[in-house]
Amino acid sequence: MHHPLDVVAVGNALLDVLTAGDEAFLAEHGMVKGAMVLIDADQADRLYAGMGPAVEVSGGSAANTAVGVASFGGDAAFVGRVRDDQLGAVFAHDIRAAGVEFPVRPATDGSPSGRSLILVTPDAERTMATFLGASGELTSADVDDAVIGRAAVTFLEGYLFDRPPAKEAYFRAAAAAHRARRRVALTLSDVFCVERHRDEFRRLVREQVDVLFANELELCRLYEVVEPDDALAAAADHCETVALTRSERGSVVLHAGARVAVPAHPVEHLVDTTGAGDLYAAGFLYGLTRGHDAELCGRLGSLAAAEVISHVGARPVANLAELAEPLLG
Repeated sequence: MHHPLDVVAVGNALLDVLTAGDEAFLAEHGMVKGAMVLIDADQADRLYAGMGPAVEVSGGSAANTAVGVASFGGDAAFVGRVRDDQLGAVFAHDIRAAGVEFPVRPATDGSPSGRSLILVTPDAERTMATFLGASGELTSADVDDAVIGRAAVTFLEGYLFDRPPAKEAYFRAAAAAHRARRRVALTLSDVFCVERHRDEFRRLVREQVDVLFANELELCRLYEVVEPDDALAAAADHCETVALTRSERGSVVLHAGARVAVPAHPVEHLVDTTGAGDLYAAGFLYGLTRGHDAELCGRLGSLAAAEVISHVGARPVANLAELAEPLLG
């Protein structure tokens, strides 16, 4: 019999290719600083050819969150689609080596495995151009209700909403989680993603989401308001818990009608903001599945985010369980 899980994350299975870049490079390639744009295979090849020396590591927003949960000592699984090619094999090896269950067979047809080309500018801001490839071809058939039912929380990433079959997979996963009396969490991922799919996101949040993660701009755009407090109030009408991240100003958590302000964890050297939101969600969800209060969940999220932005790459290099010992007593 399979053991229970704390978190099963569903999202894009991508290989991250990270390199240093400058404003001129972004302009030359039509990239919007700080945003994620979708590109096709030809664009990915051209951009890759123009990039400097790069670090390649398996990534994807929800996958990074699953790795973070595992680093805290939690039991995590990831559901995402890769092709039976070299990039797919690298992704599967990396995520399993990080202690995350990956109960998905590689696809034998369709697009090649996806990749995200990430430019990190000197101010540590990351700009992404993503070829979804096989990862964007996730369907309901890739979602195993038994795996979903084993997890205390099913975590969904907003990036995958760009393909209708993937949306259907999300709604199926959420429904399966609630049938098993489990929680569903969603991260909005990206402001442009929110603007492309505002109505569908609102429906998902209203009907299925228990825990919502977003930054201020994403949440304001979701509810078409100017003030973050107004957006928080709107989200709280639909969700048990809303965690609003505010970069160096920490986060605000609304839970069961109570509001908690959580300071950012100190960062000695800001290197690369890639994965900050992913790891915040990891710490928060780890705390939630351990029964901790909203403030401690937020502090665990802030700690994990601080670790990941202190180096290149979207996954922790330090053991988060050891870093968290002072917080957890």
